[in-house]
Amino acid sequence: MLGSGLSTQIGASVAALAFPVMGPVGVVAVRQWVAAVVLLSAGRPGLRAFTAAQWWPVLGLATVFATMNLTLYTATDRIGLGLAVTLEFLGPLTVALASSRRRTDLVCAVAAAAAVVVLTRPRPSTDYFGIGLALLAAVCWGCYILLNRTVGERLPGLQGSAAAAAVSGLLYLPVGAVALWLHRPTSTALLCALTAGVLSSAVPFLADLLALRRVPAHFFGIFMSVNPVFASLIGMLVLGQHLDAASWLAVAAIVTANAVAVGTAGGRSNVRAVR
Repeated sequence: MLGSGLSTQIGASVAALAFPVMGPVGVVAVRQWVAAVVLLSAGRPGLRAFTAAQWWPVLGLATVFATMNLTLYTATDRIGLGLAVTLEFLGPLTVALASSRRRTDLVCAVAAAAAVVVLTRPRPSTDYFGIGLALLAAVCWGCYILLNRTVGERLPGLQGSAAAAAVSGLLYLPVGAVALWLHRPTSTALLCALTAGVLSSAVPFLADLLALRRVPAHFFGIFMSVNPVFASLIGMLVLGQHLDAASWLAVAAIVTANAVAVGTAGGRSNVRAVR
């Protein structure tokens, strides 16, 4: 789980190094293609046998795949990795809290809302468009969790996720081709994009599969809370993106809210929120 979280955020920071040359769209296209190859190899979906009832959630999941990473990477380019990932993390937190009626979860929701206010407080340099993109990524991640549950009910194994990744990769063929034509990648930038695809897609996917065979789902959900912290630290060390003290406290509040909400869920069914 530690390797999965570190790999995801290191991959995102490596991707950011390629943004000046390829732009976020070009980098995301390469990442989607890598994810499609990995998931197709692992899932081996029988696409011809899919019914209409199976295709609709798969297509919805593919749309979410295509949108989620693009909005997150574009937000990262504008507001920094730590802030973007922290705001995106509100997606799974909202899903975890939405169906609850417990007072503890209400407190968690209020704490998370207050933390968002601190993170997005108006300043002369505030990039509201970047913040909006990160929040859209959060919506996509929440939708991903819900759609993934439906896909898992209608298709066995990894076939649904693999099919969605393949469709998303196909959607990015024309988009990525145009982006790479307009922003000709250097060998270094292309290597960064491919590395990001491996570190942020292939490695976490395989590591999460292995981890979920050994630990309870709710513990996995709690451990996911370290991702905003990893993103903030790696953004600072690799990209030189520094958060102020108030923003660090806000990140800690959101991480704590998620850990408490998931950790105190008891015997309730837990949501697997893996990207």
